[in-house]
Amino acid sequence: MSYHQNVKKFEKINQKMNGGKDKEKRSDSDKDKAKNKKAAAKAKFTDGLKAGSRARAEAETSVKKNGKAVDKSKGRTREALDNKAETVKKSRCPYFKKCGACQMIDTPYDKQLRQKHAHVAELLEPYTRVAAFVGMEEPEHYRCKVHAVFTHDKKGNPLSGIYREGTHDVVPIDSCLLEDQKADAIITTIRGMLKSFKIKTYDEDNGFGLLRHVLIRIGKNTGEIMVVLVTVSPIFPSKNNFVKALLKEHPEITTIVLNVNDKQTSMILGDKEKAMYGPGFIYDICCGMKFKISPKSFYQVNPVQQEVLYNTAIEMAELKGDEVALDCYSGVGTIGIIASPHVKEVISVELNSDAVKDAKINAKINNVSNITFYENDATRFMQQMADSGDKADLVFMDPPRSGSTPEFIESMINLSPDKIVYISCSPDSLARDLELITKGGYKVKKAIPVDMFPFTRSIEMVTLLTK
Repeated sequence: MSYHQNVKKFEKINQKMNGGKDKEKRSDSDKDKAKNKKAAAKAKFTDGLKAGSRARAEAETSVKKNGKAVDKSKGRTREALDNKAETVKKSRCPYFKKCGACQMIDTPYDKQLRQKHAHVAELLEPYTRVAAFVGMEEPEHYRCKVHAVFTHDKKGNPLSGIYREGTHDVVPIDSCLLEDQKADAIITTIRGMLKSFKIKTYDEDNGFGLLRHVLIRIGKNTGEIMVVLVTVSPIFPSKNNFVKALLKEHPEITTIVLNVNDKQTSMILGDKEKAMYGPGFIYDICCGMKFKISPKSFYQVNPVQQEVLYNTAIEMAELKGDEVALDCYSGVGTIGIIASPHVKEVISVELNSDAVKDAKINAKINNVSNITFYENDATRFMQQMADSGDKADLVFMDPPRSGSTPEFIESMINLSPDKIVYISCSPDSLARDLELITKGGYKVKKAIPVDMFPFTRSIEMVTLLTK
């Protein structure tokens, strides 16, 4: 029976009880009192009816039976509808809402590439038509550099995970759809060993504890694995037994490094480090060249797409073999060493002294003799070349996410290479820099996006500019 039917029924009953009229004589005061009492009773009753109607409506659509909502009016479960709603709400990553690192984890891979392509095509529309995205056949578990922050809960139990995006709040994580599975397993093992070895995790608030971070680096093509334990002290309790226990669980580990970071800083690695087991570094192979990877070495986190990226850059340049190539922001010399068989000479410029040392070692490992490394600022170096009348036929530039600088671009234009291959990890800064480079007399010939970071918004681009 509906709410309005109940009200009408109440009115009929009330009229019947009163006999339609008052047969007894009353004073005006008594009549008023009765009238007020009657109105109050009616209001109370109708309020009760409203509440009852709402309760019944909610009950009919929200009754739970064996964990499934039941629609009593239809006598059947709404399981299908609930499953549909759950599909919309529930992510395939249990950490998605807390983490924030994989913005596209629930977007089908082909749709991700379409969305990314649309974004970069719009940014570069004034300069060129963007080629199709070069995606991955297997876009999961591609990260071969895995970092875990170590902390503890209120009871002192060790936790490991990653920082919530934009904060220093740690989201505990056991496994990640982007990270190498061996790396995740090693981190889980280390966390489980801490209590038995009485090793405390670091507390950022009070500065107590020993273990701050664990960094895992894996040579995708060599299978070598490096474990870096980042602590606040060079003294590691029961060091030998700890290493022995870890190797028993993971004999595939080839080196373990103790890195000391005793500063109040957001940087992961400190300046001091010592090998606890093995040589303190690993090797990997990219485009047929062998590279040494130390804890601090820059090496792309996605080695599969790294090969695609560098091969694309070299093919795009259409090298004849007689060119002088200048490799700026060269890091450990990766692109310069890979390009060396295709040119007459490579000049490699990098400001970081540690990277230059690694680059020289990498050239020696690969028997590359036509490359020279300079520890210098690339902007200053190019301007000095231009002022001296020296020539470079080709410039490889791979700047940080923030892009290049107007001073760098001005020096490069003064040097006047025939071709520029710009490798960028930020389409926004690339578009900004292209505006300056094209004003300097260059034209964008090709732009190819390579998906280095599936399931995230990040986009890597290789762009060719010619005079």
